Amino acid sequence: MELHKVQWLDQFGRWQHYTSMYHVPSARKTAQDRATRYNKRYRIVDSNGSLVDLLYP
Repeated sequence: MELHKVQWLDQFGRWQHYTSMYHVPSARKTAQDRATRYNKRYRIVDSNGSLVDLLYP
């Protein structure tokens, strides 16, 4: 199992850690819900730092 990190983009252009999950569909749902609710960009990266998904509000 590979760990995936959910991060959000702050007002200074830096990616901040939100949470880590093993299940990608759950991570995507969490990130999309928060992107819509807080009007911020979220992304999911794997343990190697590769981009898995980028979510816009």
